[in-house]
Amino acid sequence: MKAAVLEEYRKIVWKEVPEPKIAGNEVLIKVKYACICGSDQHIFLGEFHPRTQVPLIPGHEFAGEIVETGPEVRNYKKGDRVAVDPIIWCGKCPACQRHHYPACTTLKLIGVDLDGGFAEYVKAPEHMLYRITPGITDEQAALVEVLSIGFHACNRAKVENDDSVVIWGAGKVGQSILQAVRTKTKSTLIMVDVLDARLKRAKNTFPDIHIINVAREDPVERIKEITGGRGVDVAFEAVGHYQDLNGKVNPIRGCIQSIRGAGKVCVLGLSDEITPVLFKELIWREATIIASRVSHGEFAETIKNLQEGRIKPEALVTDVLTADKTQEAFEMLEAEPDKHLKILLKL
Repeated sequence: MKAAVLEEYRKIVWKEVPEPKIAGNEVLIKVKYACICGSDQHIFLGEFHPRTQVPLIPGHEFAGEIVETGPEVRNYKKGDRVAVDPIIWCGKCPACQRHHYPACTTLKLIGVDLDGGFAEYVKAPEHMLYRITPGITDEQAALVEVLSIGFHACNRAKVENDDSVVIWGAGKVGQSILQAVRTKTKSTLIMVDVLDARLKRAKNTFPDIHIINVAREDPVERIKEITGGRGVDVAFEAVGHYQDLNGKVNPIRGCIQSIRGAGKVCVLGLSDEITPVLFKELIWREATIIASRVSHGEFAETIKNLQEGRIKPEALVTDVLTADKTQEAFEMLEAEPDKHLKILLKL
């Protein structure tokens, strides 16, 4: 089979590799589409070293069709269309014993810690599969993983029907949170970023939302103005590596300043920088700060909402390339982040 192999950092080669061999409860999946994630970009640059070793076939966001099943597989058959939850937990650590798998001490992912979906074929155990219903396209199916991160964040923050929400960061994860949030609440939604193209993409998808460009406006003051001085019920931070703008608050502290009393801040951005936070501002509000990572079974919720047409996954996709152009795709994302958001790879 052919696969996009990260042979060394910043160098992906489309080449012939051995096809995976399945056993026991595993299935072999012919990949239809895969997506490039922000984490994949960090892996490409070598920023996940030494966790991620090369050579590696990346790709933890993908979907396809089962072409072979192991002898112990009971609930799936050849021809079933599936999305794969890439999370591998140990089942033994304190978090796993409490069934809180995203917090597993030794959490691993297909496509990060072992070969993934940027290939014509990939294998996965039966318990990691979610059946794709007929009303969902192959392209949409590949987006189930990233959209599930949005639903998991909403569930972590317990977004309720009348909650007002601000999302700092209009990238892949921020846009996924926006999609999920709109299924949970009909109240005020606000998106904050520094890139006009990403803000406009969000606005075109949901015309009723408010957008704020931090480079031109004071985001906290604008949020207070939009909410009549009250502040939002829930603030999500999905920026991670933020751009330090002179005189502008960093995203996490901005989230804290923009919530109401007893509001909630949910942090997802994976930044390596130390972020200054004045905890007095959190304490004054007797607010809650929550962390969210990957997903926790929300694939089923995402698939249900996709089937019902309640989310618009196409809003995340800016480009579709054939998988032999994977190197080019990563270069596009690095060179013009304001132009490219989610790139689908067609296998």
